[in-house]
Amino acid sequence: MTPQSPLAADPRNFPARVDVAVIGAGPAGTSAAALLHARGWSTAIVEAEAFPRFVIGESLLARCMDLLDEAGLLEAVKARNYLVKRGALFVRGNERADIDFAEQFTPGWTWTWQVPRADFDLTLANEASRQGVPIYYQHRVTAVTPGAEPTLTVESKAGNQTLRARHVIDASGYGRVLPRLLGLDRPSSLIERKSVFAHVRGDIRPQGTLENRIWIVMHPRGAWIWLIPFSNGVTSVGFVAEPSFFDHFTGTDEEIFRAAMAEDPNTRARLADMEFCFPPRTLRGYSAAVSAMHGPGYTLVGNATEFLDPVFSSGVTLALESANRAAGLTDRALRGEPVDWDAEYTAYMMRGVETFRAFVLGWYSGEFPKILFSASQNDLLRRQVTSVLAGYVWDESNPFVRQPARRVRQVARIVKHLDG
Repeated sequence: MTPQSPLAADPRNFPARVDVAVIGAGPAGTSAAALLHARGWSTAIVEAEAFPRFVIGESLLARCMDLLDEAGLLEAVKARNYLVKRGALFVRGNERADIDFAEQFTPGWTWTWQVPRADFDLTLANEASRQGVPIYYQHRVTAVTPGAEPTLTVESKAGNQTLRARHVIDASGYGRVLPRLLGLDRPSSLIERKSVFAHVRGDIRPQGTLENRIWIVMHPRGAWIWLIPFSNGVTSVGFVAEPSFFDHFTGTDEEIFRAAMAEDPNTRARLADMEFCFPPRTLRGYSAAVSAMHGPGYTLVGNATEFLDPVFSSGVTLALESANRAAGLTDRALRGEPVDWDAEYTAYMMRGVETFRAFVLGWYSGEFPKILFSASQNDLLRRQVTSVLAGYVWDESNPFVRQPARRVRQVARIVKHLDG
């Protein structure tokens, strides 16, 4: 994989006014900007950090392929030769539940990628730049005035500058720029969890059809572990649990990581020869929500809206879905067409979010593992579950999408009874 350099816009050409200002050059920001630029609107991205930069969320879902293709970004990603992902393997002790994207209820893509996000995000940003979208790195939004012509105050090495737009899309991810500046942040409905993660070499990967799977391993003490293999031989490994889980261990983050890994036989065997690419890092309290997903002259997309949990790798899918949806509605609004943002954006996005939320809550309650590992699963049930885990969470012909919370509870009760 050849290293890339960012195609940065010349800060001396920073615009005073654009049709659409996008905050953040991650997947949501570049996808929205590419779509709007293609439809003829002057668009600029302001990004607080320098690229490439590290971020987690490294396992895509099949639905991402539709969305990358829609934004004209798919071919650029294909050229990076990332490891093809055809599903996920859930592991609990000696039990295995293999999710194969080729066996879905909803028609869609049967594969996607495992991506080192620093390279993936830069690939998308550079392709958007090649298509004509200027990206101003190390430009931080410090104030906003919403309204019919929203105004951003942008801080850079050159000082403070003003950027006016007809519409602002906040794709700032964990930075959550507009939620912070406009008081939109709300606590998540999910309980607080903590993650300790790292990139490692020396992963003893399975051979054959399971080689490309993300592993989601249930730790015997109640945590779960992700193992995401990349094409460059590196594997992303992370532990997720309530903070009290990590209190059982002492020492540095690396010592805690190794001690927790040693307690799980599956992870211990696979990573017996691991070497850290960087010392383990920690994230805590990452789940978030907002009081509104849009307002006068602005729309929130991706993790600037609601982030649930990493367990089903929904983050990039929801980011791209919201970005592409917001871009289409913004295009219509700028053309003077009526847009019902509550119905066409918020309600639409929340249908997908609530499907994933039901699965996340079911994972931690133990109901969803009952379904995954059940010996009583039939083919139709397995395909319906697979489609959700592939990211097709707006297909209401799937009972797990139409009534997600009720369906998870109902099926968990049925398989528990059948399995005895």
